[in-house]
Amino acid sequence: MLPFSKFTGIFLLLVTLSQPTYAQEAKVNWMSLEEAIAAQQDEPRKIVMDVYTQWCGPCKMMMSRTFTNQQVIDYINGNYYAVKFDAESANPVQFKGKTFSNPGWKQNVRGRNSTHELSRALGVNAYPTLVYMDENADIIAPISGYKTPPQLEMYLKFFVDKYNGDVAQEEWEEYRDNFQPTFR
Repeated sequence: MLPFSKFTGIFLLLVTLSQPTYAQEAKVNWMSLEEAIAAQQDEPRKIVMDVYTQWCGPCKMMMSRTFTNQQVIDYINGNYYAVKFDAESANPVQFKGKTFSNPGWKQNVRGRNSTHELSRALGVNAYPTLVYMDENADIIAPISGYKTPPQLEMYLKFFVDKYNGDVAQEEWEEYRDNFQPTFR
């Protein structure tokens, strides 16, 4: 029989080795809008921008359930520049030659704060909203609401595979109606 101290050491080693290694798990490569636009100059890609607020429950669910899905992570990182933007942030943002700010922002406010000017300029009226932009950072569409990985997959793949600057409503509806998700 092993002495207690050796048994304890072996047990602790086995427990440690069986734990998931979170540091090695991939994550969405989030960046600022300015960083994404700069990256487009070197390697053109579309942008997917997660517009959220601190108090938004569905925003938190998307962050914890959708943006942690490995298939979502791999697809976004491989095909998009991912931007995370707090719609109630106090930070000014440069976009399309204009500075957007949040003049009504109040420090130490619990819950809702003033809406950032950029949110309005992007057509965001609910949270979460994913704003899709083309390779020139022109807005394709803001799509609001919580999305599961299979629901998000449809939009992510549509804008990469099918969107060419002009898509008729009938084309979108046919794509949507025939889409078979593979993300789980």
